Amino acid sequence: MKDVLRKEKTFTHSIDKVWNAISVGEEISKWFIQADFKPEIGYEYTFTAAEEHGGTQIKGKVLEASPYTLKYTWRVGDTEVDTTVLWTLEEADGGTKLTLEHSDISNYPAEAATEMLGHFDKGWDACITGLIQYLKDEISEPAH
Repeated sequence: MKDVLRKEKTFTHSIDKVWNAISVGEEISKWFIQADFKPEIGYEYTFTAAEEHGGTQIKGKVLEASPYTLKYTWRVGDTEVDTTVLWTLEEADGGTKLTLEHSDISNYPAEAATEMLGHFDKGWDACITGLIQYLKDEISEPAH
């Protein structure tokens, strides 16, 4: 089974603006999900979906939070299964290349793993779309 989802997107925004958007709880809450999150190793975060999306909570622990690399465990709802999310940012062509990897999905039992892979794939696509819109609307770069 495929165990790693990978998404890549290049933004015209500076690496620091993209970093803040993915690592600061207040910003994450604007474009993704209500977030009690700090980019500090060991921080135990909670993401809470809106009621219209079931109110599901995602919890985990920050494993790495060095400049432009953010890694944390990801546990959905009341499951006992941890997966891993890794965001990496690189400066690229006057903007920022974002790489998102969600791994360890095979930690779920076989049928559930296949189902979760599909959910995560669609969810991360929606997440990246939300991030694109947020950066476009909320933190537009000044014209050069």
